[in-house]
Amino acid sequence: MRPTWSRRLLVAVCALIDFFLMLPLLVVFPISLSSAPYMQFPPPGLSWQWYERYLDDPQWIDSTGRSVYIGGATAFLALALGVPLAFSLVRGRFIGRVLVDRLALAPIIVPTIILSVAVYGLFAKLKLIGTWYGLVVVHTVLAMPFVVLVIAAGLRDFDHSLEQAAEGLGAGRWQTLRRVTLPLLRPSLVSAGLLAFISSFDELVVALFLAGANMTLPKKMFDNIMMEIDPTIAAVSVMQILLVSVVLVLIGRFGRGLRDSVR
Repeated sequence: MRPTWSRRLLVAVCALIDFFLMLPLLVVFPISLSSAPYMQFPPPGLSWQWYERYLDDPQWIDSTGRSVYIGGATAFLALALGVPLAFSLVRGRFIGRVLVDRLALAPIIVPTIILSVAVYGLFAKLKLIGTWYGLVVVHTVLAMPFVVLVIAAGLRDFDHSLEQAAEGLGAGRWQTLRRVTLPLLRPSLVSAGLLAFISSFDELVVALFLAGANMTLPKKMFDNIMMEIDPTIAAVSVMQILLVSVVLVLIGRFGRGLRDSVR
């Protein structure tokens, strides 16, 4: 079937939108390698000085490490809570299931600024401002909808006959879950965990309210832009872009590899 003019127009418009969204990368990448002592485009020459400045700055490294372990803890906690919740929403039959489903997805709908202001008042009373575990709790609330959506989608496409076959061969419910269900859901588990990590790693609004003096990487980048702008921020941005790209590659690699092996 030959593509119609409307389809070609849609493809062209989408291509232009993608190009417009990717256009800033053509500026950020060269500036991060600039030999100039300040923001200048096009750069007069190439140099690794801004990456070296980032690696030699204890504040940048400390904020990066804090974002990494907060993101890891968030991914672990979001999976630990979100996977059972997704199972109950997809396979459970209980009163109020629709309400629980709406509440699980509410953090996507409620603006982050509203949640941050509300949590700030609570955390101030509990003296949790500036604590890493306080950030983990709030980041987990924001990341759980992604986990629930991804795992629920995997469960809806799941072949229940495989579980029935395992139970018919004498496997118990927990043994079937551990050896059949969860391994077959591995692509969804990997995707959900990495999405939870990225959502925590890039979260700024919550950090502005709750991080205090213990800055995460997004908050450090925000403060750097507000106080002084130098090409170091471009180098950090490039590394964040590369990190997200690696995560997307991992999601595609692990998910595709397992699906191929199942077939």
